Formats: sequence, structure tokens, C-alpha cells
Amino acid sequence: MSSEPVVVDGVLHLTIATAAAGTSLDFELINAGTAALRSLGDEVGAILITGAGANFCAGGNVRHFAGADDRGAFLHELATQLHDFVRALTAAPVPVVAAVHGWAAGAGMSLVCAADIAIGGPSTQMRPAYPGIGFTPDGGMSWSLPRIVGAGRAREILLTDAVIGAEQAERLGLLSRIVPDDEIRTEALRVATGFTTGPRAAYTAMKKLLAQSPTATLDQQLDAERDSIAAAANSSTGREGVDAFVAKRKPDYANLA
Repeated sequence: MSSEPVVVDGVLHLTIATAAAGTSLDFELINAGTAALRSLGDEVGAILITGAGANFCAGGNVRHFAGADDRGAFLHELATQLHDFVRALTAAPVPVVAAVHGWAAGAGMSLVCAADIAIGGPSTQMRPAYPGIGFTPDGGMSWSLPRIVGAGRAREILLTDAVIGAEQAERLGLLSRIVPDDEIRTEALRVATGFTTGPRAAYTAMKKLLAQSPTATLDQQLDAERDSIAAAANSSTGREGVDAFVAKRKPDYANLA
């Protein structure tokens, strides 16, 4: 399959790194992914992000950093492009699944944190990698990591540049599940494809509730949940789900208005 963004059976496939340059972040693919995310059509029911080489993503290309005339300006531009991608990815109204094979370091780890569901294997490893070259995080890691693992653990991971194996990553919530290494891509695609025939409107509303939850009070969140479930009950998706339950049949969410 091509590394360029492509929609197959309702899943938008986004490749973030290839074997070239040691599976470092590929900004041509990142920018192409941003464009694809900004123009999502109704045919897309899920997003799958993966790497095409031995690793999910080994982070930024440090040799390119070293070769820049103005390293600060160069990194500013790269971070701007990466953050456009992260913003578009997190704003997507459909579930985002990451197939995390091999290393997810630096920006690669940031993108794992940005996914809704991350599938890894026994050989999956993560590392912030920024302290190793005297840098600070990008890709949203300083925002997303504390929300996944807690503030204290995030400080430890970032400051010590911890290497996190698969089992620890699963315990911390960085990985949703672990499958055999040779099944990571297959399982991630299976999960993503499953969303395409599910209650898409409900998934979108769930993601909205989860996104606003960190800054909402309990009262605000309760009100938002009340309004959301009431809207769902009158939607075509909600009506089909309830009617199917009562009729003891499988819901058919395809082609709902």
C-alpha cells in the first residue's frame, strides 16, 4: 500500500514514517496527512496511523537538525507543521487508532499519546528522547502525557528520558493492548475497521465529551452528558440502536441520515 494518505473500506490510513532516514518523522507525509484530515469526508469512519518501516516512528531526523543554518528557525517550522497535524488529528470526529510497532520515540511517542487507541506488541518501546539531545517536547507530549499517566509520573518519564517497555506502557495507559508483534498492524486495522460500521454519531459525541472533560467541572460535565444523551436519543443513530435492541437484532448504522 502507498505511504500517501488513502481511504480503504472507510479507514483513512496515515503513514508518519518510512524506512528512509531510520524511520524518523517524514514531514511530506505529515503535511499530506494534515491536508487529508482537514478534508475528511463522510466516507471516513476511522483513522489508522502507522509507520512503514521497522518502527512506528523514531522521532525527528536529528541529522537534519544538525545541518540547518538556523537550527531554531528550522525546528520552529518543523514543530509548526507537526502541530498542525496534531491539531487536525485530535479534532477529527472519528476514532484514531495507532499501530505501534517497534520504537515510538520523541514525536513518535507524542503521536501515540494523541491516538484514541494504541495497539502495541512485546517489542514495542517508547522514549521521550528529547533530553538526549538537549531539547524539550513537541507534538503535545507535555499536555497529553500528564493526562494519560498523571502529572508526577509524566515528570519522571520526561526528565529521566525513561525507556518504557510494552508491559509498562500498557499498565500506564499509553498502550491500549498488546498483541504478538506480527499482528500489530492487523489488529489495529481490525479495530479501526470495526468503527466504520458502528454508531459514528455516538463516537463523535463521545470524543467531544472526553475532550472537554479535563477543563470542565463535574456540574458542567453532567449537564453536557445530559444534553448529549438526549440529543442521541432523538438522532437516527440512537433510534436505530434502541429499536434494534428491542427487536433483538443487530443495529444497522449504515447510510443513516
